[in-house]
Amino acid sequence: MSETNISVPDGSLSATDCKGLADVLASVGDKWTIMVVGALAKGSLRYNEIQRRVSGISQRMLTMTLKRLETDGIVTRTLFPSVPPRVDYELTELGQTLRGALVPLSVWAAKNKMTITINRANAAGRRREVSTPMD
Repeated sequence: MSETNISVPDGSLSATDCKGLADVLASVGDKWTIMVVGALAKGSLRYNEIQRRVSGISQRMLTMTLKRLETDGIVTRTLFPSVPPRVDYELTELGQTLRGALVPLSVWAAKNKMTITINRANAAGRRREVSTPMD
């Protein structure tokens, strides 16, 4: 099978396996994780540079995201003993494989963004029709 055609589990996963898989997918599929991994795709960056590249992320959310990614082994944090201290973040080998997995998802999202936007607008219109009392 090609890299984009993978077999789907036949349901034989245990509840523990499913929970573990769901936990990992929730973490790596998080909006901010995807954007931070994308920002680090071309090499190491300092905290402020990541924040500039990830539009809309708060300092607190960026800090939490980077700590989680470091804990998961997706990002490395390197402290340089200088004045002021310098900290760089970079994708690990595992992080690079995640980036590779996110590229097709990004392409798919860009290709289907307009269709999804139209579908959402249509669904919102149908909900308004249903919730509007009839005269």
